Amino acid sequence: MSRRAEHGVVAAGHPLTAEAGARVLREGGNAVDAAIAAMLTSFVAESLLTGLGAGGYMLVAGPGRDPVLLDFFVAAPTRLGDGSEAELSAVAVDFGDAEQVFYVGPASCGVYGIPAGVCAAAERWGTIPLAELVAPAARLAREGVPLNHAQAYVALILADLLTSTPECAGLWAPGGRILGEGEVARNPDLAQALELLGREGAEPFYRGEVAATVARWLGERGGSLSSSDLAAYEALAREPVRIGYRDREILTNPPPSAGGILLAYALGLLDRQAAPPSLRGIVAAMEAAQSERNAAFLDGLSGEGFQESFLSSRLGSTTHISVIDPSGLACSTTCTNGEGSAVVVPGTGIHLNNVMGEQDLNPHGFHLHPAGRRMPSMMAPSVVLRDGEVELVVGSAGSNRIRSALLQTIIGVVDHGLGAGEAVRAPRVHFEDGTVFAEPGIDLAPFEGTSRTVAFAAPNLFFGGVQAALRRGGELSGAGDPRRGGVAVSA
Repeated sequence: MSRRAEHGVVAAGHPLTAEAGARVLREGGNAVDAAIAAMLTSFVAESLLTGLGAGGYMLVAGPGRDPVLLDFFVAAPTRLGDGSEAELSAVAVDFGDAEQVFYVGPASCGVYGIPAGVCAAAERWGTIPLAELVAPAARLAREGVPLNHAQAYVALILADLLTSTPECAGLWAPGGRILGEGEVARNPDLAQALELLGREGAEPFYRGEVAATVARWLGERGGSLSSSDLAAYEALAREPVRIGYRDREILTNPPPSAGGILLAYALGLLDRQAAPPSLRGIVAAMEAAQSERNAAFLDGLSGEGFQESFLSSRLGSTTHISVIDPSGLACSTTCTNGEGSAVVVPGTGIHLNNVMGEQDLNPHGFHLHPAGRRMPSMMAPSVVLRDGEVELVVGSAGSNRIRSALLQTIIGVVDHGLGAGEAVRAPRVHFEDGTVFAEPGIDLAPFEGTSRTVAFAAPNLFFGGVQAALRRGGELSGAGDPRRGGVAVSA
């Protein structure tokens, strides 16, 4: 979609998610109010990929304010190391042309950040009471949401995970088989949890009865996440990474997250080349970024001043929501539950994350992060500034493919002058572990004989789920990624 929008634009991974944000904009809320409403709705409409047991980031930027990255991503729990903890359980997810193994179960659950993040964002930037933003999402959770095609596909490929525990199967296979397209998913316990969040804030989820219930349930099953881990958690405000690209400035997620700084590194490399960059140049930048993701890089992420030293020495199952309001305020927020741990805590409606079992976030081995450290996520909510004003708000789902999806979308808008929809729908390429993966429309001939190549038969959610909002020439446009059922709604 592209038209003059009186109140703003919201791009998200589900029609209900985007519409929830757009409704808030129409009612006079700002971009952050809209993003919070959309997030809350995504916990119901996209609950296979996000939720109260997840973590994420929110980047807020706009005229007359310093940009801020709110970090509410998953933190590592305390490991006792006495042999009492459960082992991770492996589950293979088949994307059709590629397979990826994820690890689930109680040992995969990290300290969730969503309740803290929602409340911190509402307190810092919000203009509408949280209880009002929560009410529509809670109603949806109680009444149920029919699975659309994209969500039904996610349920299908996660079927082994979703049926691995009675509690998870009760939500996703209530009749003994995985819910299909058009069938209704309900979670009344989640409705109560959302209403509790709106009424009492984050406190019950970290130091109250919900926290005690979660810790007790996990502890009885060999999970590491404890009451003390939850009580110590807080959302943190950080200064975004800034990188110049052509005549733009890119704002993105700083360390200790990994995705933003690697995206900035790739853009910095490409900025040295003539515009637009060649396909071979784009893949070379992806390869260079991936090669930096070694043990020293991961260890350094939590160190003070790491992003400056890293960039200067070299350059000399997830959801995303992008919002621009009529004042030019931008909010880019990415959240993930991983694929979910298959641990649904009875009475809470919360499906806990499996971030501690994500190989992409633990490439050098599991359970190596000290307690309390934020995990090195690939998520990179980003904003592109032109002459100091917001031009593009963008972010993606897609595990290790996030940075390549965002890189190509930004190149499409900045170097090729594409609109939001064209940039998001354009075929993508991804480089990883010596292999070039490509969607239809990508010419793999330049890589034959130098790299292994995998050609997908059709566009696939393997390549991410970019949601973009664009401000150009006084017009607002948005695009939801069709690979993940995304839409954009004008307000």
